[in-house]
Amino acid sequence: MKRIDGKTGIGPDEIPIIDAHHHLWDLAAGHYPWLQDEYHEAFFLGDYRSLCRDFLPEDYLAVARGQPVIGTVHVEAERARDEQVAETRWLHDVHAKYGFPGAVVAHAWFDRPDTEEILAQHAAYPLVRGIRSKPVTSARPGESVHGLAGTMQDPKWLQGFALLERFGLSWDLRVPPWHLPDATEVARLFPNTMIALNHTGFPWDRSEEGLARWRDWMEQLAKQPNVYVKLSEFGLKGKAWNYDENRRIVLDAVSIFGVDRCMFASNFPVAGLRVSYDVLVDSMRVMLAPLGREAQKNIFFRNALRFYRMDIQP
Repeated sequence: MKRIDGKTGIGPDEIPIIDAHHHLWDLAAGHYPWLQDEYHEAFFLGDYRSLCRDFLPEDYLAVARGQPVIGTVHVEAERARDEQVAETRWLHDVHAKYGFPGAVVAHAWFDRPDTEEILAQHAAYPLVRGIRSKPVTSARPGESVHGLAGTMQDPKWLQGFALLERFGLSWDLRVPPWHLPDATEVARLFPNTMIALNHTGFPWDRSEEGLARWRDWMEQLAKQPNVYVKLSEFGLKGKAWNYDENRRIVLDAVSIFGVDRCMFASNFPVAGLRVSYDVLVDSMRVMLAPLGREAQKNIFFRNALRFYRMDIQP
């Protein structure tokens, strides 16, 4: 078995890794408004100017070279929305040259007249396994957008979402934590559509009360058997990456969802604003070690292989 760089193998004591969430971008080949146009001061990790440059396959290989990564899942990187399918086409060119990513999560809006057409175009590409489409959400807890256009209660949005089952596509769910109850209702309405919760549900409020709310919302969502969770992106705005805090969150998430529905994911290069790839992976190994080797295999590669139906033999 080889790592994605094709140069080294997996040692007998190493557990292979499928990175279930990362991004690539070539600013000369595509248009990424958030990186090239308007700078977003409210970005959830704070200052991200260091991301406003290319992050190419060679860059990913460089940051991950010390880890036994055998495959990856690329999640749409906010490329201009008139280039949604162009991003998918580019990623297939990347795969042809580098052998990764092994699965693609593309973008499509669910509430637009061309939703079905865009989904069909994505689905024609062999590596596409899912869609990430961010619904309209409120900026803070207690602020309601319930039922507005583009929200998870909007009939047009739900009509578009229903098409995922027809095309055999999953949904990558990325919302602020206070919208997890809304997502739970979507998961209940569409039990045949697999859903991957991004970034551990964003436990941004690390107070005891905040973590209690997060756990309650996660427990509601985990009752839906079609929902998995990506153990990723523990960074906070204005704070250093904290092993002890993040260990607690990882173990809580695994306890809630179980070792069969959790996937390791790096969220690189974005997570690199707070932590190196090696520190992230090595920390996760230590955090998960008490669960045993089989649980670690599930979380580091088996669950992602199954969820994203990846043709990689570990």
